[in-house]
Amino acid sequence: MIFSDLFFLYLFLPLCLICYYVTKNPRFRNAVLIVFSLIFYAFGEPKWILLLLFISVNDFFLAKGIAKYRGKTAGKVLLGAGLIFDIVLLLFFKFSGPILGFTDKLFGASTDASNFLLPVGLSFFLFKSISYLLDVTWEKVEPEKNYFRYLLYISLFTQVVAGPIVRYADVETELLDRSATSEDLNQGVNRIVAGLAKKVIIADNLLPAADDLLGEALPDTAVVGVWLGVLFYTLYVFYDFAGYSDMAIGISRLFGFHIKENFNYPFVCRTIAEFWQRWHISLGSFFRDYLLYVPIFGEPRKYAGLFLVWFSTGLWHGSHWNYIIWGLYFGVFILIETLIGKKKLKKVPTWIMHIYTKLVLILGFGIFRFEKLSDLGLFFKGLVGLNGNGFIDEFAKSAFIQNAVLLALGILFCFPIVPKLQEKCMENEKLRPVCGTLTIVLNAVLLIACSILLVNASSHPFLYANY
Repeated sequence: MIFSDLFFLYLFLPLCLICYYVTKNPRFRNAVLIVFSLIFYAFGEPKWILLLLFISVNDFFLAKGIAKYRGKTAGKVLLGAGLIFDIVLLLFFKFSGPILGFTDKLFGASTDASNFLLPVGLSFFLFKSISYLLDVTWEKVEPEKNYFRYLLYISLFTQVVAGPIVRYADVETELLDRSATSEDLNQGVNRIVAGLAKKVIIADNLLPAADDLLGEALPDTAVVGVWLGVLFYTLYVFYDFAGYSDMAIGISRLFGFHIKENFNYPFVCRTIAEFWQRWHISLGSFFRDYLLYVPIFGEPRKYAGLFLVWFSTGLWHGSHWNYIIWGLYFGVFILIETLIGKKKLKKVPTWIMHIYTKLVLILGFGIFRFEKLSDLGLFFKGLVGLNGNGFIDEFAKSAFIQNAVLLALGILFCFPIVPKLQEKCMENEKLRPVCGTLTIVLNAVLLIACSILLVNASSHPFLYANY
């Protein structure tokens, strides 16, 4: 089940809200959310519920043991066992299929790799579990006493499939008891509709436009067409994932959970380092806090840690070489910026920094798209006309004209225009009621438009549900 699904929007979510608010006892409300979360997860593949439950039980009791023997050998052994188990489990499911495919080609065997498909959301709830074990070890949090509250933390349907990666410390008190104010409900609905519009209206229409230019037609696509296609794809990835995060945050607020932002207008960045402070914030902060300062050969090493972070970031996205290249590609630019220093970079004219960052980002998302290195080679040749095609052709012109409005909207809403308008409205007492009414009308229009599009649309799962 996905958020941008009519069944979820008009049956599952309303039914969950009704059952939740009919009950008043916090324990019963948690029970409602656990039941609905497990049903939600079962729509992906029912058998993986057992795996999710096993991980939650295992790490719940390990955390208790770690806290009991904190600072002692036994505590370190329990932490090591928990981390090794979670990481090996993730690596097993992520890479068994590709490894089997490689060995099949090598030895001429025929193995069904479908049995090793990655359980939906595995890396997201495993990372939550890993962060919990480490935070308990470092005394940032105390272990949860009630298993069912911990199960709710791990399995909550608003974050279980594609994040954000929520820290236990951020929701600890809300797992025990919480309430949703009228402001929470209002902001929750706004975020849900905004996220749905990003996904259904923008992302789901940008992807076919990118596929037309970068798919089978790539060898024959003109230079302008290749650049246009990768721009479409870059915006698609942003609106798909940011749309999911908006909906996850909005739905969580309906139940009284306040989740931190996962995207903060990343394309306004002046540097690549700033981009990654604004993009997929929960993943970036996870690697920064739990991996960057890992002792290497006995002590933390700045540049080795940076390499480890970006290698792991690429590897997390998949086993294909393009993901490794993609991770290290961004790592190199962040290393260069680190060596230059923030003070010197501030002296560079803003327009130059924006051109630099946008070129790096667009090329980076091109690397991200092409899993086959042969296609990636064609892509780079196409960018500079080495594929034998011209600078522009009728196909590229047609793609631009057909998607000009979509492209304009995609670029426009990369900037914090809506928050600025809302801020101005809130400052003006006369405009405040008008803005409130306009917001309701706009939400209704967007919801109806998205619903109409979803009736006849084929299913477009969120991209990051695959990770």
